[in-house]
Amino acid sequence: MTWSTFYLICFVLGLALIVLSLLGGIGRFHISGHGHVHWSHAGRGGLQLGGAGHAGTGAAVSVFNFFTLMAFLTWFGGTGYLLTRYESFWFLFALLLATVSGLAGSAVIFWFLAKVLLAHETYLNAADFELVGMVGHVGSPIRQGGTGEIVFSQAGARKAAGARSEDGTAIERGTEVVITRYESGIAYVRRWDDLTR
Repeated sequence: MTWSTFYLICFVLGLALIVLSLLGGIGRFHISGHGHVHWSHAGRGGLQLGGAGHAGTGAAVSVFNFFTLMAFLTWFGGTGYLLTRYESFWFLFALLLATVSGLAGSAVIFWFLAKVLLAHETYLNAADFELVGMVGHVGSPIRQGGTGEIVFSQAGARKAAGARSEDGTAIERGTEVVITRYESGIAYVRRWDDLTR
């Protein structure tokens, strides 16, 4: 096997993996049950991304991942093939240039992955979406024994939910309330004043 053939195999393999990855992402084509990408935890040599200071946020990605490997193979193989095929470089110098080209290509892909695609990734925490204990105010009056609506802020967004009074009494619009339980899409609430007495 010549160096030119070796580089061409690396290039074709890298390019085939890129095309397969593209088709898998667009068409939801899966090779096997293990065909998904697994992001490693930062504690195992990965780079921690996302908002620091908030527990459970940020995505961790290793420098050595499937995408950077594909980029390295493609750039390494393409550069090496062109250098050995069309120029009379000494094979070690061509290998060095091909390796530098592969590292540069994979560094660009890693930078794009880390700074653009995963920059705002966060892990979902079930406690952030728990409604019990949430404080809000009545947006639409709760009739005695009936249903109204409450408005509250959760995970940085304003939300509304159907609500009933926990003790069945009427609650006026604008009253500050606390959600005591949430069942079948209805929040059961008590007045904040009743809990602070």
